[in-house]
Formats: sequence, structure tokens, C-alpha cells
Amino acid sequence: MNELTVNDLHLDYGAGAHANPILKGVSMHLQKGEVVALLGPSGSGKTTLLRAVAGLESPKSGTIDIGERRVFDGAHGFEMAAEHRSLGLVFQSYALWPHKTVFDNVAYGLKLRKIGKSAIEEKVNAVLAQLGLGHLGARFPHQLSGGQQQRVAIARALVYNPPVILLDEPLSNLDAKLREEARAFLRELIVRLGLSALMVTHDQGEAMAISDRILLLNNGKIEQQGTPQSMYETPNTLFTAEFMGSNNRLPATVLSRNGSGVTLQVGASTLHGSARGAGGAGEATPLIRLEDVRIGTQRVENALELPLITCMYLGDRWECLFKNEDVSLRAYSKYRLEAGSYWLHMPAEKLWVF
Repeated sequence: MNELTVNDLHLDYGAGAHANPILKGVSMHLQKGEVVALLGPSGSGKTTLLRAVAGLESPKSGTIDIGERRVFDGAHGFEMAAEHRSLGLVFQSYALWPHKTVFDNVAYGLKLRKIGKSAIEEKVNAVLAQLGLGHLGARFPHQLSGGQQQRVAIARALVYNPPVILLDEPLSNLDAKLREEARAFLRELIVRLGLSALMVTHDQGEAMAISDRILLLNNGKIEQQGTPQSMYETPNTLFTAEFMGSNNRLPATVLSRNGSGVTLQVGASTLHGSARGAGGAGEATPLIRLEDVRIGTQRVENALELPLITCMYLGDRWECLFKNEDVSLRAYSKYRLEAGSYWLHMPAEKLWVF
């Protein structure tokens, strides 16, 4: 059964002639025990969708169901208040009370629900222990690290066992090293507790690491959805391909197309690629992931010869830039390359044409 169902949701900011459509007919679902990431650039509507589910934004039309409870129905003018939706919310800023201890921050929602003192103590201590915070209950937020503050915010969202937790950029306030640790912790926690979670992020690496399914939003609509692997390896559109990885775009002219095979003119060279979506018909954009470009010193089929401009050290590999007057290409190498020209092989199945 779906824990959350959104159907044909429309939401505008402003009214009348000044209305600015933000969500343009979004439909999605979240199953029990599933983590869905809302991914997209700034302004795509992902945070607005999360806030509409939470009851913090008022849509214009469509429906929202949490389990079997309808919490929004545009056609019937019904909108359940946010506090009655019983959703767990983790904000980007954590939104902890600075004057309350960790225990009291986590207990706050239970006190509002008029739960007994002994039950509150039991629930709060249990959730703090689950998140490795059991020894920090008496501390104040300013006495905690960023990662600990984030876990307190998660504890507060989980303490009353909500059907769905909503996470709005939950890792964005952490530095790079802590983000990777928190990412692993969050995924492990969600799996261990069997949580159903909807998470907003603009970081495709974060979305792929934590979620079971990704919804990629583009200008208020769902561009594509699927497992992280399918989104990365088989994008249906140029927007999805470019958002989900590090890519080279090639300036090219389509010479011919035979089924999914496309023949391209790139500078003075002819290359073969694979059409994706409606690619290869008329104007087309060839694209290849950096990790799919193979660097060699010998001439091979489906390759361009380009001079090396520079190499940048990334720790586990080098990112190398090759360029002439027609084409610029980046590729990864295990070693720093010597100056000179190289053959850059692009397998036809990896050279996507959109």
C-alpha cells in the first residue's frame, strides 16, 4: 500500500494575472519502507512539493493522500491542517530550540499531543538511543556538532512514529566529509527502522546514495523517475542525462541514422553514437560521460585525436582536459599524463545522441 499518494497537483504563487505556476500537474507515490528523492535544480518545484505534502503550502488543485487519509482535495476545497497530518519533518536549518535541551527539543511534539510524562520519557530516550544520542539528552544545541544537531532534528521527527518523514536538504549544512558520513548513517537508519521517507535534494550523488527511487523535477513537472541506477545509466532526455552525471557535450552534425545508430560529423572526424529519446532526428546533441571516455596513445575506431591541455588531481584519479579549435573533451585517468596528443575513444553505445 502507498504511504503517500500525490495526484495531478497544481500550485501557483500569486493569483489571477500575476499567478506564477510552480507545480504543473505532479503525480507521485511513496510505498511503505521506500525512500524517494525529489531531485532537481533550484526553482524546479521540489521543495514546494514537499511543503505541499506537509501542509505548509496550499495547492490549487489535485489530491494528496497519506495512507488512506485524504489530506488535500482541490475539487472539494478540503485541506487538512499541517499539525493533523502527523508527518515527521526535518528542515534544512534543523530548526532546533536553542534554549531547550536535546531531550526537550525531541519531546516538544509529544508534549503538544498531551502525551503522559512517563510515556514521553520512554519514547524520547528510545529514539535518542537509536540515533546514538542517548548520552547527550541534557545538552543544548550550541554544545553539539553539526552532525549531532542533524540527528536531534531527525530524532524529533521520528519520536511519534509518523507514517512518512519529510527531509528538506537534510545534509546541506554539513561540510563535505561529514556529509558523506551522515549520508551513510541516514541510509542505514532508514533501512534499519523501515521508514518511508520523501527527501528533497539538489545533489544527485546524495539522491543516488540514499534513495530507492528518484523523481527528477524540471520546471514544475516530473522529467523522469526511476531507480538511481536506471536514471544514471538509461536517461530518457538530455536534461536527465546532464543532471545525473558529469558529461561532455560534442559539437556535431548528424550525417545519418539507422535504427538507434547515429553517424556524426565532429570536426574533421566521423563518429558513431546511439540515439536516446528522440535523438538523432534533425538537430541533435551528442553526450558522453567523463568515465566512459577511454584515453589511449594508439589510433582506434570511434575516437578523436586531441592535444592534452591540463590535468587536475582529484585524489583517486586525474581529470584531464583535451582541446583543439573544434572540440573540448574531459576524461579521467589513473595517472598524470605527459604533454602531447591522445586518442580519445568513445564507444558507440556510450556516446548518446539526444
